[in-house]
Amino acid sequence: MQAFTYTANPARIIVGPGSLARVADEIRQLGCSRALVLSTPFQREQAEQLNRALGELGAGVFSKAAMHTPVEVTQQAMVIFTEVGADCVVALGGGSTIGLGKAIAYRNDTPQIVVATTYAGSEVTPILGQTEKGMKTTLKDASILPEVVIYDAELTLGLPVAMSVTSGLNAIAHAVEGLYAKERNPITALMALEGIRGLKDALPALVERPDNVEARNNALYGAWLCGTVLGTVGMALHHKLCHMLGGSFGLPHAETHAIMLPHTAAYNALAAADVLAPAAALFNGELGGGLYDFAKSLGAPVALKELGLVEADLDRAADLAVQNPYWNPQPVERDAIRALLQRAWGGLRPE
Repeated sequence: MQAFTYTANPARIIVGPGSLARVADEIRQLGCSRALVLSTPFQREQAEQLNRALGELGAGVFSKAAMHTPVEVTQQAMVIFTEVGADCVVALGGGSTIGLGKAIAYRNDTPQIVVATTYAGSEVTPILGQTEKGMKTTLKDASILPEVVIYDAELTLGLPVAMSVTSGLNAIAHAVEGLYAKERNPITALMALEGIRGLKDALPALVERPDNVEARNNALYGAWLCGTVLGTVGMALHHKLCHMLGGSFGLPHAETHAIMLPHTAAYNALAAADVLAPAAALFNGELGGGLYDFAKSLGAPVALKELGLVEADLDRAADLAVQNPYWNPQPVERDAIRALLQRAWGGLRPE
């Protein structure tokens, strides 16, 4: 075994149906007494219900969380945070809401409790991606990592199947990238494979029966593992491309990850063949093509053109992709990336 360094991100993880009821106790355990509940407009009603359930611990609701964490929305939330005298945040929702909570904490170091209702995985990373003036940037800091994460499968029963699938594939992307990331180590590799395996089993089951609480719980477990891997080892080509497509072209986060995953896995298949082999074995020995077939079998989108990206934008996208590239096992070359984007745009099976 080669020498390695493993750094665990400290967080309190609570898993199990019905665990939403523990939010109040977790606020008190953090030494807080005024929680601002965050959500998207879509989940405002759930956020209002939670705020009422918290009683005197609830400071109010801010329900303008948006995809890709726009800086202007964070600034609005900061004003409300101060006005209501909050001393912590409770982020109820998926990646957009979690991102807003992390953005607030990065600015004022407030404690965070996340009640995850999708399989985003970002709730267990000290990574913040935010958008300003049409560009998405990422940063990493200890203050960004939420202190408490609650996974209550009952809250995901209403998550539409299509969103469940793309969110789960997004989580798998975290783990696949973690297998070949520069900072990978044997511990994160074990977590990544377990997370991929868990989601590979859970997603078909919840597609077949969306009210399957066991499958929903297993999907949350897998997402937790995959997100933890990402937060520990960092990012490479896959996340660079998805951040670029989301921040510069406005493509939806989870759907973009779902479409790009088979292509970025195929791009790195030879350069990282040894570390990707166990994951490839889960998909009939061909990771890129296997992930594509798996996504199609779940009814997930497979083409960037389905998300509204026009073919004329692919040249600019390729140019942006090679600017300040993340470390990657396969050299990031403009022509190769342009070809990758073309196949992803057309929905073709990766080579």
